Amino acid sequence: MPNIADIIEVAEELEDKAVVPASKRCVAVRNRNASCRKCIDACPADAISVHNNVLSVDHKACVACGACTVVCPTEALIPVRPADEALEQAAAEAMASLDGRAVIACARIASKGLADPHKFAEAPCLARVDESLLLGLAAVGAKDIVLVDGCCKTCRFRETSPGVDETIASANSLMQAQGAPAMVSRASEFPEGLALKNAKSLLGEARRGFFTSATSWTASAAGKTAEMVIRKNLGMKAKDATLREQLGAGASGTLPQFQERRRSQVLDAMDRLGEPAVEQIETRLFGRVEIDASVCNSCGMCAVFCPTGALSKSPIKPSPNADGTPDGGSFLEFSCAECVQCGLCLDACMKKCISVSPQVRTAELFDFEPRFIYLPKPQARPGILSNFKR
Repeated sequence: MPNIADIIEVAEELEDKAVVPASKRCVAVRNRNASCRKCIDACPADAISVHNNVLSVDHKACVACGACTVVCPTEALIPVRPADEALEQAAAEAMASLDGRAVIACARIASKGLADPHKFAEAPCLARVDESLLLGLAAVGAKDIVLVDGCCKTCRFRETSPGVDETIASANSLMQAQGAPAMVSRASEFPEGLALKNAKSLLGEARRGFFTSATSWTASAAGKTAEMVIRKNLGMKAKDATLREQLGAGASGTLPQFQERRRSQVLDAMDRLGEPAVEQIETRLFGRVEIDASVCNSCGMCAVFCPTGALSKSPIKPSPNADGTPDGGSFLEFSCAECVQCGLCLDACMKKCISVSPQVRTAELFDFEPRFIYLPKPQARPGILSNFKR
């Protein structure tokens, strides 16, 4: 168990940090050839950098908008202020007070004191809101969801505004795919019924909010504490560890894989909303992988680097040939629900025979069984002396 000194050390490390990098999840850390830079493109303050297998956040430059945490396909950037759990809880409690209407407002308009803070959830910026939160609210009975901005056109960080629209469109599309109506909208004014009747009622809110947020980051801090304690016990500092040690690569060379929390929540919410109403959807959250077997040399690098295990080497062998001889080929297993469109399989493929599409079949998305991709036996390489005539 971590002692008080460890907890204080974690508290100091997280102090004034809205986003904490989880480098092991970053595809650019896993493979320096990775082309993904979605977090950098989304950041309005140029606070994020990826260089030489290192993911860094300049916390002094960070404006806490949370846009990077929404676009990162592998959740390598973890929001701390507020944590996902805290924002989810605040939105659900506010929805209960409005008889099923969910309202989330940015900090800019919330600071004006125009609405009852008990009737809406506050996010530092609407760019911090992701699909898992919106679909989660819909799955628990939200009649409609309104995102209220503080007039993004005049905001210093208005570069995040298009991302908000993209998240709204994505969430509505996923709801409609399950036969549910599109229920997420955007406004620059609070809906009727949220007006603040007594401004004095806000006294003490900041104090109560501190203790609420203090409990929300405890869970996130626990994982960081454990990692720090382990490193302390091993006498290993993060800067001294090799990339292989940092990532925990196994003896076979395969990098560790993990499951995304947000995408799992999205799938669960979609399932609760109803049965798929369409055969295919286009989404930024999941992907469909195809491999040109006529070009592939079965090197397996796509499975080695895949961060979520969407692509993995199958232990199942192809059936023998008609004459009883071994087929010599192999299978890859692909899980659509675990593909996050990070593009690392494309970047790692030496033969460039992989394609990733945002067009996903709903039947495959909700299929618990993986799809098998057959790879024929690779052609034998010619020997060094094969080109020389005797």
